[in-house]
Amino acid sequence: MDLSMDFLPRENIPAPLFGALDKAWGQLLSSIEQSDNLAAMRGVEIPSEVYLALEPHRRIQLAKVLTVSRFAGATLVRHPEWLASLDSSGELDAALAPQALKELLDEGLEAAEDEAAMHAVVRRYRRARMLGIVWRDLTRPPGVDAWNTSAAVSRLAEVCVEGVLSWLERHFEPRWGLPAPRRDGSEQRLVVLGMGKLGAGELNLSSDIDLIFAYPEKGETTGGRKALDHVEYFTKLGQKLIAALDAVTSEGFVFRVDMRLRPLGDGGPLVGSFASLASYYQDQGREWERYAMLKARPIAGDIDAGYELLSSLRPFVYRKYLDFGAIESLRELKAMINREVKRKGMESNIKLGSGGIREVEFVVQVFQLIRGGCDTELQVTSLKTALQRLAELGLLPQKVVDELMPDYIFLRDLEHAIQALEDRQTQALPTEHLDQERVAFALGMEGWNELLVCLRAVRDRVRRHFDAVISQPEDDIEEEEEHSEREVWSQLWRGEPNEEEALLLLADGGFEDPDVALKRIRGLSGSRQVQAMQRVAYERLDALMPMLIEAVVASETPDTALERVLPLIEAVLRRTAYLALLRENPDALGHLMRLCSASPWIAEQIARYPVLLDELLTPDTLYTPADKERLADELRQILARIPEEDEESQLEALRVFKHAQVLHVAASDIAGTRHLMKVSDFLTYIAEVVLDAVLAMAWRTLTRKHGFPIGHDGERAGEVPEFLIVGYGKLGGIELGYGSDLDLVFLHDGASQGETDGPRPIDNSVFFTRLGQRIIHLLSAVTPAGSLYEVDMRLRPSGNSGLLVSSMTAFAEYQREQAWTWEHQALVRARVVSGHERLAQHFESIRKEILGRQRDRDELRKEVVQMRHKMRDHLGSKNTGSKNTEENADGEGVTFDLKHDAGGMIDIEFMCQYAVLALSHYTPELLRYSDNMRILEALEETGYLQQEEAVALRQAYLDARAANHRMALTRQPARGDVEAFRHHREAVMATWHKWLEPSSESLS
Repeated sequence: MDLSMDFLPRENIPAPLFGALDKAWGQLLSSIEQSDNLAAMRGVEIPSEVYLALEPHRRIQLAKVLTVSRFAGATLVRHPEWLASLDSSGELDAALAPQALKELLDEGLEAAEDEAAMHAVVRRYRRARMLGIVWRDLTRPPGVDAWNTSAAVSRLAEVCVEGVLSWLERHFEPRWGLPAPRRDGSEQRLVVLGMGKLGAGELNLSSDIDLIFAYPEKGETTGGRKALDHVEYFTKLGQKLIAALDAVTSEGFVFRVDMRLRPLGDGGPLVGSFASLASYYQDQGREWERYAMLKARPIAGDIDAGYELLSSLRPFVYRKYLDFGAIESLRELKAMINREVKRKGMESNIKLGSGGIREVEFVVQVFQLIRGGCDTELQVTSLKTALQRLAELGLLPQKVVDELMPDYIFLRDLEHAIQALEDRQTQALPTEHLDQERVAFALGMEGWNELLVCLRAVRDRVRRHFDAVISQPEDDIEEEEEHSEREVWSQLWRGEPNEEEALLLLADGGFEDPDVALKRIRGLSGSRQVQAMQRVAYERLDALMPMLIEAVVASETPDTALERVLPLIEAVLRRTAYLALLRENPDALGHLMRLCSASPWIAEQIARYPVLLDELLTPDTLYTPADKERLADELRQILARIPEEDEESQLEALRVFKHAQVLHVAASDIAGTRHLMKVSDFLTYIAEVVLDAVLAMAWRTLTRKHGFPIGHDGERAGEVPEFLIVGYGKLGGIELGYGSDLDLVFLHDGASQGETDGPRPIDNSVFFTRLGQRIIHLLSAVTPAGSLYEVDMRLRPSGNSGLLVSSMTAFAEYQREQAWTWEHQALVRARVVSGHERLAQHFESIRKEILGRQRDRDELRKEVVQMRHKMRDHLGSKNTGSKNTEENADGEGVTFDLKHDAGGMIDIEFMCQYAVLALSHYTPELLRYSDNMRILEALEETGYLQQEEAVALRQAYLDARAANHRMALTRQPARGDVEAFRHHREAVMATWHKWLEPSSESLS
């Protein structure tokens, strides 16, 4: 039988499509004829003989493929011989195995000597594979369905990206070299993350591919003409990879590449290190980027490193709590999609239109975002797998899944049929009659009208389930009175009542100064920031503000609450996920109001670091600070997610951790759930845990660069820092307050001679000095997340004129020979807060030796009193011109300085210090503790203080410290009421006179 127009059977072809088949077959016949002539000249197999030898079922399939797909027809016209190769390889019935796919491409690329040749090879390879995929999708041999087609396209994309990337690495190695190995010695390659449907392994027939490029570690290439910084190398490589895939040549393209999902989109760098990506998503990641990361999967390059990166980003994608912000975002996105579809007339778009592909995906994604942190079974990229697990977990009824799954498959089949027409990325229903019939035929429908009836039913079901999952809570569940009151505040926020009515409303709401309150509210609503907000962001604010005003009115002091909470709202206007968080969590809004009303300091902290709002979602931890063991464990887990070399991200995580933990302490303080002593204990624990982490970071940085120093015993130091951080003052005395700085002294036990053993060795003394400098920098450096602590080093030997870091020997000699009495007083409150255990024991022996020396009590008493008077004259309220002096109408003081005035905390501290220096030679028990409370207890137990004296001093000290804490939280000067503290001050002064100034007058 000769090839002719009647060669292909028409029995299964709808009559309206006979003309389309004839046209396509006629074009293919002409091509076959030309190919026959060329084959005869070359003495190779004649293509027409291949077609004549086709089995009957292949002719039926060919007729359908040519009728439906202009892409397939054009491909066969261009390469008529491909049908034989696809048939012989089995690709007309099943996709090649991944390894066979790879080997086939590698074989072609092996012969490519330049980029042009490589481009041609990979484009022909892709077109041939796509012909097989389209053939199978339209003819549906056993085992082929929409999922199989999507998986085949996805595997093809992965093989193409990996094949091209490997070729580019080899081709440019002589010029650019290869990246330096990672710290563990493993090779370093570009990591290519597939996003969207590529990441899910569910690409459509003519999809573009969304990619993100990353690389593990910074460094420079080796082996090339010149060394390139890794970022430059990987950027060049990424650019070449995009061009090889995306550029349109005479052979077409491989895959359209979209890089807009990378951090900062088109305005951001093309590639990012793992550290920079982790930092970006932690600090700047937006809600839509969480959606995008749900589908992220390494598809080429260093696959293992890609999974390592995604593991570090998992906390950004999957929150540890029920993420109400995701619900709100999906609601808003739903409205935005509806408006966009309507505006662009895209109702017929089966992806974005009502009841389309995107809505099924959103149903699944909303559960992944809300519950994925708890139900880790949902942490998968495949929609098919995730949808099945929603039923297994009971999050969606099985009946709903049983409807959504086949409806989604129908929509994807329809999408593939539309795209098979011309290999074009579109989800719009065709408008031309012939194309409509082609698509209906591809899906096995009798005609276009039958397809529309089926499609309408599918979209109605999908939309119904979509609305059920992410629709707004029903208004009728609210109490009518509550709803009415909320509406009143909504009108006030929007400026609807006139000024007189608004003032009346605020006065009725409990505001003492409604004029100021109204100015504050209208000042925010009319501010430039609010007016410039995007509509979706403003809708979040507009929904929150009536609830917020209602909560303000419900607070004990509405004027104060409003004044303190509005700056926070202003601070998060650009980070509207926090607005959604507060709106969706009324309890969190209540906690916020309570804390801000009680403390302007807390209000300022949350406004400065809005990430702290997350803490309001878990009241169990908000009002229950962690003990030191739990703090250390939590911080260890946080830092373990960040690469060691990414010091910047680690430091940022440290700051957020510190701010959050201090907020927990302050919240428990306000709630009255923690005794004062415990408040200081917890604040001290936080500082100690942070210091441990900072010392470890600084030690790693220095030893990585310079190696390990030599110890005093001649042995090399190890991974555990052989260094001491000694806390003085409030840190040493376990009496830290909010905002306290840290009085520190640094000590080491290194050899006086010798140097480190690293690639860039330095003298021991230089090493330890740089270590101290690094610690100070890490603690005090200011970034958008603030700083960790202010550091005061003035208590080190010789003060500011002394060495930053002293050896243990030098420290001991200084304390023995040169230290002033006030320095020995300071040593009373000194203790090791971080560092090597052996060195800590050595320090403690030095401290006991120095403090336990026998002293002339009269001379000691004289020096202590002189120092106390000097401090009081300089810092107390009696200082001439002091701005802190407050007097009543008769010129008498009504407040006093809690710390520095007579009878204040410093008097008690000085008495404790005097007692330890004067008596510990005879009573070593006094050397055991560095905090005043336990020193007072020891003085009572050893008989130096009568019980009533000790109790009075302890209570005076506790009350003064409690007042000092309250003043810090309320941003007031540390002053106490004279009458309220008269009894305490008299008790303190009585003991002071008894011990230190027997002849001085009592407190008047």
